[in-house]
Amino acid sequence: MRIATWNVNSLKARLGAVEKWIRRAEPDVLLLQETKLADEDVPHMAFQAAGYEVAHHGEGRWNGVAIASRVGIDDVITDFGDGPVRDSRRGGQDEEDFDPFDEARMVSAVCGGIRFVSLYAPNGRIVGSPFYEGKLRWFDRLQRWLQETCSPDDPLVLGGDFNVTPDDRDVWVPVAAHGGPHVAPAEREALARLREWGLVDAFRLHRQEEGRFSWWDYRAGMFHRNEGMRSDLLYVTHVVAERVVWAEIDREARKGKPTPSDHAPVVVDLDEPGVPFDAGWEAAMARIAARRRKAGA
Repeated sequence: MRIATWNVNSLKARLGAVEKWIRRAEPDVLLLQETKLADEDVPHMAFQAAGYEVAHHGEGRWNGVAIASRVGIDDVITDFGDGPVRDSRRGGQDEEDFDPFDEARMVSAVCGGIRFVSLYAPNGRIVGSPFYEGKLRWFDRLQRWLQETCSPDDPLVLGGDFNVTPDDRDVWVPVAAHGGPHVAPAEREALARLREWGLVDAFRLHRQEEGRFSWWDYRAGMFHRNEGMRSDLLYVTHVVAERVVWAEIDREARKGKPTPSDHAPVVVDLDEPGVPFDAGWEAAMARIAARRRKAGA
């Protein structure tokens, strides 16, 4: 089974790229974030044509999460089983009234005998702000949901854009980023508590390299210099971790026209390797090294 997670930064704008990538990588289950769609606007026919069912939880203009599966979808849960979310087509939230639980950030379903959870954690914006405190409350709610409804012995996959880097290997310049969102101690501690509960970073089971990132800012050529972060994660329980045979981040999916997402898909294979593809890392790192040598000459 091949599983993947991808923050597409607007499914409407990236539908062509998603269709192309599905044909290229052939995931059995694909977790999507930042779909930026209302539920009634999901392009179900496009996914059905490719052999996938879709469970989607959206609010319109912002956020939005989905699970696309070709191994079935059952027992769908949204927003930890809590109440409905707002309609963001009517406008955003101000700092004073920000509530992450009004936003479409979690959908879960059972696919192929595994419970999958597609997550889009709040960004946090500025450490100490109401947005950041809301981010920490959201992680507390996720932790509580796991403790109340799941077991570390269950086959479980949490995937998505966590908006946190697990450690300094996952940031292009850790010192420059320290103290800001994505690297601050409180949010990294929230990730650590998920691992303590019984989750494993599936990517790190097979990839220990520094500089394997999943997000790069659109600005200032950061992608071409590989100045990014690894904040898109697949966390799995041990019973799933034992089945992981391969992991990668598809850097090639961050390229192309029209403008691609600023995130790349994270891919993990269970039991046996899926269809092979070149993620583009070796060629990219060779180009970057050559430019650095030229600049230092």
